[in-house]
Amino acid sequence: MRLRRYKTDMKSGYANPMTHTTPSADFLSSPFATPVTLPDFDPAGPDRFFNREMSWLAFNWRVLEEAMNPRVPLLERVRFLSISAANLDEFYTVRVAGLRELARAGHVTPSDDGKTPAEQLVLIDADARRLMDYQQEVWASLRPLLADEGITILSRHDLTDADRVWLQEWYLDNVFPVLSPLAIDPAHPFPFIPNAGFSLALELEDTTGRQLDALVPVPSQIDRFVRVGTNPIRLLPLEELILAELDSLFPGYGLRGSCTFSVLRDSDLEVEEEAEDLVREFEVALKRRRRGEVVRLKVSQGAPADLRDLVMDKLRVDAGEVVEVRGIMGISTLKELVLDERPDLLWPSFSPRVPERVQDHDGDMFAAIRQKDMLLHHPYETFDMVVRFLEQAARDPDVLAIRQTLYRTSRNSPIVAALCEAAEDGKSVTALVELKARFDEAANIRQSRRLERAGAHVVYGFVNYKTHAKISTVVRREGDRLVTYTHWGTGNYHPITARIYTDLSLFTCDAALGRDAARVFNYVSGYAEPAKLENLAISPMGMKPRLLQLIAAEADRARAGQPAEIWAKMNSLIEPDIIDALYDASRAGVKISLVIRGICGLRPGIVGLSENIRIKSVVGRFLEHSRIVCFGNGAALPSDQARVFISSADWMGRNLNRRVETLVEINNATVKAQIVSQVMAANLADEAQSWVIQPEGPARRVLPEDGDSRRLFNCHRFFMENPSLSGRGSAGADDVPELTHGFD
Repeated sequence: MRLRRYKTDMKSGYANPMTHTTPSADFLSSPFATPVTLPDFDPAGPDRFFNREMSWLAFNWRVLEEAMNPRVPLLERVRFLSISAANLDEFYTVRVAGLRELARAGHVTPSDDGKTPAEQLVLIDADARRLMDYQQEVWASLRPLLADEGITILSRHDLTDADRVWLQEWYLDNVFPVLSPLAIDPAHPFPFIPNAGFSLALELEDTTGRQLDALVPVPSQIDRFVRVGTNPIRLLPLEELILAELDSLFPGYGLRGSCTFSVLRDSDLEVEEEAEDLVREFEVALKRRRRGEVVRLKVSQGAPADLRDLVMDKLRVDAGEVVEVRGIMGISTLKELVLDERPDLLWPSFSPRVPERVQDHDGDMFAAIRQKDMLLHHPYETFDMVVRFLEQAARDPDVLAIRQTLYRTSRNSPIVAALCEAAEDGKSVTALVELKARFDEAANIRQSRRLERAGAHVVYGFVNYKTHAKISTVVRREGDRLVTYTHWGTGNYHPITARIYTDLSLFTCDAALGRDAARVFNYVSGYAEPAKLENLAISPMGMKPRLLQLIAAEADRARAGQPAEIWAKMNSLIEPDIIDALYDASRAGVKISLVIRGICGLRPGIVGLSENIRIKSVVGRFLEHSRIVCFGNGAALPSDQARVFISSADWMGRNLNRRVETLVEINNATVKAQIVSQVMAANLADEAQSWVIQPEGPARRVLPEDGDSRRLFNCHRFFMENPSLSGRGSAGADDVPELTHGFD
């Protein structure tokens, strides 16, 4: 095994109350930890599962901890803090809103871990409040560090006379025209506050003693922080500026009391399954969602009791749904502080590679793919190659047809532009647009209409299933035959998120995979289940049985005394049948190493249940998003005997039972070696960004015994510094590092 020469330098390690020491996060070369015996634990009972919601919150704690990690550049720490807040807000608008509805309806059906909706809400509320308090502690610790770097957050009381003169002019030109001050009395009903809406509630009094309650919604169209002067960087929150200029809104009134508040609303969509016009139904549902019930009210600490009660009453919010914010409101908006003008406080710049093989063919994607299957690892290898694949297809006179899935994409998507160009050129273009991509529904409706105007055939798939598969096919005439080129992805066709999400893109002209892709498109557009698939399994009908079969086969090999091993990587693992199958495999002796970034319902390292399972979560510069599974197939991993798959699906009930997803088997030897000996091996070997999931539940960040973090292996840095195997072309693979042997 070649590993130590690729260890990367890091800044000094750190410790905090959330950090513990555990034997090793290096799952590639370290032995399995000694399993534990949990008191009063029933391996057949519901306690064998972690709770889904609490596991998600545990992941968000890990994200928040990166904001306290001094190895992370300062403004990136602010970004992690912002992300943790945005994550929590979305969690409340979707997951908590759903549980709340179930609890109110009297549902007592327990979750897989045996808890009713009401019991889960109690646990969530307690942990979420702790999380929000810790977010404020983190922000309080970051502010002086920012000030030391010349970035200061002001209050209105910190302003100089010169500041006030400049700000007043700026306010009158840029803020005052979009403000809507609202009195609250019988003649002025309480206005609608949108989801994540941020407002000022005011108690005012004029010189005669006349009192007035009022509301000023803070406009979301204007940046939260106003730059005061040039250097040093001084920033004033917008609500502070509004308070400083209240006389322009309420002349003759003085301020008696104020508070800021923000609401989170139920953002789940309910769509009529029998709707005749799916697009129209979604447009109506989106309007309903905008006015969803309030599930969380955040109010600033020290709010006058009368004002707080007024806001609660008008929004019809119970006391249990109110959170007092002990610090800055709207932590998610702190992302505005991540300033490009301070690159010294950001991650070092990084430029994705263009695969050498594509360069060898002067940018001709079809020629590069014809030479051999090619796997790109984003963001280390540029997502522009996916765009180029479609742009080249749009302009190639030999291309006859393009078919494309679209789940999420960017506002000015070059993918959609290429499809429109192809359709306008007379090519047959089919776009499978998923309208149910949460929070992208409206954008996808706009994209579908743009495609239709260009002449593309737009398909919306199933009403009751989301189409989450990532497939692109190009049919090209080459001589006297038709060749189908396919792209299979683990992530979305989204050029923006592709810069920070780690995903895999498989390009191939394998005829069997071309036929499989056509069958998937025909299934979604014509509702006819494929009678046969060759190198593919799809959900909702075949992927879960295939996975269970593959896991069981490893268990059978272990029972027969053969080597048996499973490596897998994904975002979430919560599907109970899959987890039970992994438990069975562990009891049989299969060695199972998992990289699960987010939700995980499996308890590792427990005697009699999961002693042969270990799980880590990698949280760092890039968001781990690829889905991979490797089965030893009679050999210990890594091995060229392994069966290797990439997938669009996490191992969750929704992905395996209620979505159209793909599981693609990798047969090309070079691509297989790249996935096993580079991608999976580096993730398993990572120590710098890894948290090890414990049998009791909490994850532990791993620190070296000597406290020297410079020797910790960082998988993200490894990928940034080293080329991949399958895209090397004439450059050859001799200088491409593999972290393992086992491939010829």
